[in-house]
Amino acid sequence: MATTETKEETFTLEEILSSLKTIHRLILWNDDVNTFEHVIHCLVTYLDYSESQAEKIAWEVHTKGKCAVLEGSFTEMEIYRKILKQEGLTVSVE
Repeated sequence: MATTETKEETFTLEEILSSLKTIHRLILWNDDVNTFEHVIHCLVTYLDYSESQAEKIAWEVHTKGKCAVLEGSFTEMEIYRKILKQEGLTVSVE
């Protein structure tokens, strides 16, 4: 007789409520590590921005401290967050 083990995943109330929101935003934060060129390269390569759009975003992040760079489902934003984090960018999902 085969037994099936199930692994329970637990979530906080905050995580559950947050995942129910339909629109989530990927936030790019200013840091003292990445160059403008690297940030622009990542925005063009992974988020399909044009050079000039990416440049404007990089300046907004530089002057305001952060900028929403993408909107969508939590799962989608989390995928892009991981990709940009691997590139060394400081990103979060709201």
